[in-house]
Amino acid sequence: MKKSHILAIVVIAVAIGIIVSTAGDASTYVNFNQAYEMAATGNTTSIHVVGHLKKDPSGHVIGLKNAPDNLSFSFVLVDDNGKEQSVFYNEPMPPDFTRSENVVVIGGYQGDNFVANKILLKCPSKYQEEGVTAGI
Repeated sequence: MKKSHILAIVVIAVAIGIIVSTAGDASTYVNFNQAYEMAATGNTTSIHVVGHLKKDPSGHVIGLKNAPDNLSFSFVLVDDNGKEQSVFYNEPMPPDFTRSENVVVIGGYQGDNFVANKILLKCPSKYQEEGVTAGI
């Protein structure tokens, strides 16, 4: 066999190894009920839950609690099935958190509490018109 063939086989084997190792770390999008059931069965993988912040009619976020040192906070997230769950995040509040349309929390249940390791925000687009009609 030529050295180039051996090198090609080694490169392909390394690529397959990388793909297999990253596929095992992939997490799934679920609701809070599914996340709780997964945690109850001993599943410790990161779980993505999509939802929106609970707000009052005037648009203020309900259930938002900052820690006294502002290094962590908790909030109420409503998933796509309408289940409300308190979420704890052990990092400072992201900028524009209260203005976000949707929130994705990545983490898992610890007991009856959902603890987020990461938060992804979908904020309102600055390109959307806000009640202004274009004059045509």
